[in-house]
Amino acid sequence: MLPSQRRAFGLALYDVLVRLAAQQSAPLSPSADDVIDSLHQPKQAEHGDLATSIMLKLAKSWGAKPPVLAQAWANSLMQSAALQEWLVAAEVAGPGFVNFRLQPAAKTAVVAEILEQPQHFGHQPLRPDDRVLLEFVSANPTGPLHVGHGRQAALGDSLAKLLESQGALVHREFYYNDAGAQIDNLTRSVAARVNGLMPDDPAFPVDGYRGDYIEDIALAYRRRESVTTSEGTTVVAKGEPNNLPAIGAFAVAYLRHEQDLDLAAFGVCFDQFSLESALYTDGHVESVVNRLVQNGKAYENDGALWLRSTDYGDDKDRVMRKSGGGYTYFVPDVAYHLQKWKRGFGRAVNIQGSDHHGTIARVRAGLQALEEGVSEGFPSYILHKMVTVMRNGQEVKISKRAGAYVTLRDLILWSGSEADSEAADIDRGRDAVRFFLVSRKADSEFVFDVDLALSKSDENPVYYVQYAHARIQSVLMQAGHNGADLSWTTLLTPTERAACLERLDSPKALALCSSLSTYPSILAQAAEEFAPHLIAFYLRDLAAAFHGFYNADRVLVDDPGLRQARLLLLVATACVLRSGLSILGVRAPNKM
Repeated sequence: MLPSQRRAFGLALYDVLVRLAAQQSAPLSPSADDVIDSLHQPKQAEHGDLATSIMLKLAKSWGAKPPVLAQAWANSLMQSAALQEWLVAAEVAGPGFVNFRLQPAAKTAVVAEILEQPQHFGHQPLRPDDRVLLEFVSANPTGPLHVGHGRQAALGDSLAKLLESQGALVHREFYYNDAGAQIDNLTRSVAARVNGLMPDDPAFPVDGYRGDYIEDIALAYRRRESVTTSEGTTVVAKGEPNNLPAIGAFAVAYLRHEQDLDLAAFGVCFDQFSLESALYTDGHVESVVNRLVQNGKAYENDGALWLRSTDYGDDKDRVMRKSGGGYTYFVPDVAYHLQKWKRGFGRAVNIQGSDHHGTIARVRAGLQALEEGVSEGFPSYILHKMVTVMRNGQEVKISKRAGAYVTLRDLILWSGSEADSEAADIDRGRDAVRFFLVSRKADSEFVFDVDLALSKSDENPVYYVQYAHARIQSVLMQAGHNGADLSWTTLLTPTERAACLERLDSPKALALCSSLSTYPSILAQAAEEFAPHLIAFYLRDLAAAFHGFYNADRVLVDDPGLRQARLLLLVATACVLRSGLSILGVRAPNKM
């Protein structure tokens, strides 16, 4: 049942409940919204289409046993003229649940609703005041993107599209930690390779980076090549073997360009790239520290400058400036998030690895200590666990190119390696990787099985869902329709369409309609809970409902009315499959 239908149905249920209360001179504590909110879809189809437990809450105040009260209400519901268009039956079950079986027309109305807004079914109007800054990936420019960054990219891009579908204005941002010890290690590693040192040489930096990509950067630097970063800045290698600042600047630009290529292959775009180094050069870090000192929220001890973060719920105070000089890494984070707030974003969401858990309290403490009016709980965090990659039945721990980990590029190419061309490899691999990486809650461990991603079977969820869409397109082509051209679906008047859809009365057709009708609520829930995995779950269930219908009910029958009705159901299903896959950044192919 559609959200609008559910509300109308719930209001009708409430009206009958009000009359029943009046007849029995009983108090009525729940509101109409309480009744509407109590409606849910039973886990088992044999229990009906909708159910409520509201009678369990009412029974005590009414001085009646829940089953008795539920039966009285059910009897009244079935005698209500207003509910005849909705209800086939209202049945009492268990300790006082009421299960509802709906009229077929109440279920098939979703098909007409989808066809009226095929690209925006379940979407909400734009809310210009709901501005969300979504930060994700934010990889250090010290190496290629790894599979953990890939999980962030898939989660972040899907969440952005989810929030946009529910009316939010989303700004996608990538933050580069291009300052500090890791950049120094990168610079010295590339300089060592520029000067001919191999990673196993005793003189190679102890904490240096040893992947093959370091040699690639060194070769490009010696050749005096140029690279252009995401914001259009071009850096030309000077080729000077002992010019560490020049080597560092080129290495960072080179790796940022490499990451840009990986993100492009993954189909992820950003509205803005922010640099940690700019927070220092623009004076934001110094300004934040001075403000904290002025506010009495910082103090000196043992030569270091400390933040009184325990005043804001942290388990201990935190060092901001080390005794030997230099700020700890969370200080520029505070400065960065203050800038987010000042830029007018009422909501900020960061997607980061679970190893960042310790930064949450200190960043929020720093923001509150600034006394700039930043909301408590700003920013929000989604912390994800890392990904284990399995290939040929074995765990893959390293990449030849990166040295210490599996890169996102590796995963994309491995997961599409049975396609017909390199471009097709990337497309298929991207689909599999993006779908798989959002198919579990962010805070759960995830095992990425490359062999499963390559499988053309029902066990492969992305193949299973995409095949459902391709199968629909095949049927539409056989019926003489182009799946992209929906003009023929608008030729019927609303009355004619409703009459046509009455032919969808088989159990599998009605089950598919019920699955379609839950899409708006799934979108809303997934956006509210920052849970794109709910879309992956839903698509798998929708594909199963479609395959069940297709296998039970032949579509291209001789009966023109029944044929038309089933074709309309297929078109509506294809629209929702495309919409859900688009949220996840996955293609909906017309053939497979």
